[in-house]
Amino acid sequence: MLTLKHFILKQQVLNLYRHAVRASKVIPDPVTRQETVAWIRSEFERNRNLTDAGLIEDRLKIARREIRNILPSSFNK
Repeated sequence: MLTLKHFILKQQVLNLYRHAVRASKVIPDPVTRQETVAWIRSEFERNRNLTDAGLIEDRLKIARREIRNILPSSFNK
């Protein structure tokens, strides 16, 4: 059963995905940018069917950290 927490987490995941794709625009090489976006998408797709709210929160933290490491300027705003 999905709870309010699940819907909130779903929005956070979607917002992080959008943010990561937008932030990838700072990558000057188009091939590298496409590979980065493909990697981001595959990571989100891989975790799509998670239902445990605690696990989703943990994966969100990890994803934020990885995106921050790959696209450091994206979280400095």
